[in-house]
Amino acid sequence: MNKSLIQYSRRVRARAIKAFLGQLLGHGGAQLGLLCLVFFLAVAAVPNILMGPLQTAINASGDFLVPPSGVHLLGTDEVGRDVLNLVVHGARISLTIALLATVISLVVGTTIGMTAGYYGGRVDVWLMRLTDFFFVMPSFVLALVMTPVVLEVMGRGGDILGFRPSLFVIIIVIGMTSWSFVARVVRSQTLSLKERTFIDRARVVGSSNFSIMVRHILPNLVPQIAANGALVVAGAIYVETSLSFLGLGDPLQPSWGTLLSLAQRAGAASAGAWWYLGAPGLCALAVSLSFVLIGNALDDTFNPRRRVIP
Repeated sequence: MNKSLIQYSRRVRARAIKAFLGQLLGHGGAQLGLLCLVFFLAVAAVPNILMGPLQTAINASGDFLVPPSGVHLLGTDEVGRDVLNLVVHGARISLTIALLATVISLVVGTTIGMTAGYYGGRVDVWLMRLTDFFFVMPSFVLALVMTPVVLEVMGRGGDILGFRPSLFVIIIVIGMTSWSFVARVVRSQTLSLKERTFIDRARVVGSSNFSIMVRHILPNLVPQIAANGALVVAGAIYVETSLSFLGLGDPLQPSWGTLLSLAQRAGAASAGAWWYLGAPGLCALAVSLSFVLIGNALDDTFNPRRRVIP
């Protein structure tokens, strides 16, 4: 009997997953976003195979600010480095920073939002006041203020988990300043879920508060976390690009924002080197738009109220 119930549960779960994927992949925005995102993830995964080692001023392969040609498809920069080589290597840095910062943001936002919604009372009041502060203060402004301060304390030398200190600090700062929206969404869902019958049953059988939150509430929050997480990634890419453009990135591990900063310092705009500015800028824009499209598609799929009735 138990075996047949398990098999039936698996079939139901498989049908639900299949229906979800069918709805998601049938969304025009999701198709475009996933196609673009898969392309950039593939490029970021194997930059050395596609373009060889990252070019520096020592091993630059071209002349200064050469426009796109058959030899250099995206032209060269002010020291003769191939821009396509820089953009492909920059994809790994930009996407890694954005994804890791998003993970931190989702963990912090989910923890605070679920704790505030479940316990209520003074815990809810204090955590929501903290959330309100981060919510009304733009994350970019906080990151812009915090990044140089933390860098001054930590120093720029050494290596932290494979990242230069400046990039590691950017990951932490973005993650710790962009969680407020997630926290508010999670709290509102938790307030609704904790009043459901299955939560009362879990309390009756003696489940602890931590067990209820992790085993019963958190799984029901995954759709909202996933949908909002895609939007957080887009915001993280914007903040990282902006911070790097302002010179807080690391030229030894250049991201798209660092390339934009180098192009601006080299006077690419006044010199007419549109390829130097355009390539990394369009890449950052395309990836951000992809995550926005995927996030909207997930929201439409998970939220019946947003579905268009034919």
